[in-house]
Amino acid sequence: MPVMVALENAKLKQLLERFVIAVGISLMLAIVLIGEEGREIIGSIVGIIMDPIIMLVGESNFHVVLFIMAAITALYASLIQKYTIDWELMRSTQERMKSFQKEYREAQLAQNNYMINKLDEQRKEMMSDQMEMSKQQFKPMAYISIISLPLFMWAYYYISEHGSAVLTFPFIGEILLTTPIIGPIQYWIFWYFITSLAISQVVRKALDIGGV
Repeated sequence: MPVMVALENAKLKQLLERFVIAVGISLMLAIVLIGEEGREIIGSIVGIIMDPIIMLVGESNFHVVLFIMAAITALYASLIQKYTIDWELMRSTQERMKSFQKEYREAQLAQNNYMINKLDEQRKEMMSDQMEMSKQQFKPMAYISIISLPLFMWAYYYISEHGSAVLTFPFIGEILLTTPIIGPIQYWIFWYFITSLAISQVVRKALDIGGV
């Protein structure tokens, strides 16, 4: 009986994982396929949760809201990565890859055809390990998109309706968050990503994530 229960739990977990990944992939595709109107619908739905925060901090402090949003997504993403990626496998695979590349380079320099042929056979195993690493890295992306993409759509929707928020950047001065920085990338997107990156580094260090 315990074995049956364990098998049932494993199947349920696998089914749940597939469902969450499917939702995440659908959201990623939706950004491209649903168009402007669809993105606004997602943004307005998320606004039910986020708009009270705007009322609390004030529209002129929208950069603070972006900071809060970046903190939420950074913490969520870091926790997802911590518990969905096999970091030991990641470390060992990367160490093996470094060792393999060093041996292969030495064999090429020495023109050791026997060793090159032997290492070419090992390359197939290394490719299999790299594929497994890629799968492990893709899974958290699908999970993370479930939270981060709707939040991003809300910010996009909100700032297109209320573009008066400003932020003082070092060496630049006070600037509207809707001002383009490079092509379609506006300063609010730049601010969101640099704060998200900074917070992610702190959270990852605190949770001992990665270190590959």
